[in-house]
Amino acid sequence: MTATVPTTAALALGDDALVLSHRLGEWAGHAPVLEEEVALANIALDLLGQARVLLSMAGDEDELTYLREERAFRNLQLVEQPNGDFAHTIARQLYFSTYQQLLYTELAATEGPFAPLAAKAVKEVAYHRDHAEQWTLRLGDGTDTSHEKMQRACDALWRFTGEMFQPVPGLDADWTGLEERWLESVRDVLSRATLALPEGPRTGAWSAGAGRQGLHTEPFGRMLAEMQHLHRSHPGASW
Repeated sequence: MTATVPTTAALALGDDALVLSHRLGEWAGHAPVLEEEVALANIALDLLGQARVLLSMAGDEDELTYLREERAFRNLQLVEQPNGDFAHTIARQLYFSTYQQLLYTELAATEGPFAPLAAKAVKEVAYHRDHAEQWTLRLGDGTDTSHEKMQRACDALWRFTGEMFQPVPGLDADWTGLEERWLESVRDVLSRATLALPEGPRTGAWSAGAGRQGLHTEPFGRMLAEMQHLHRSHPGASW
């Protein structure tokens, strides 16, 4: 028997991957070195592939990507944050890929509808996390300037991390256990990078879960307008 796909969960996971893919794609032509240009593009393509599968489980992937309004997206606020400098991008990637690897590892071990995707994607996400970890170590334990920028980035994004562990309907996961393992993993990486674990609250002015409820930060609206512009300008066009 084919398992019923929980639409809410498919949209949440799909939107996370779609939005972060677009953000990473914005580095094309702007990465600090050519090798990172390729690495970030590959990570973006991995996430886009995940997004296509997940959104197709919830409906028409093109319509969901290009025709929904801002409040209909269910991605985490973390992934929609602007790239900022390179350290900011790396901190965002470390936080998210650590969470995604832990979540997909759990989902892959179930018999639910997301198990096949998770089993494949967890291998990609392991690379994403390793890439972010290596750069966190390199920047945190590098020069005084790189250390300062990496610490500032970790601190700035910390308030968006609590939302990741709010239960999503349709996802059978141990959210408390995930959060504990995430904190342990991130604390270890930051310690080895000579960085301090941020001390501030892990939620923003809105209650945790805001992105999942369709409440987004101001930069997301601008990003979405850019992402949807061509499709909305030429509806029904074929290429």
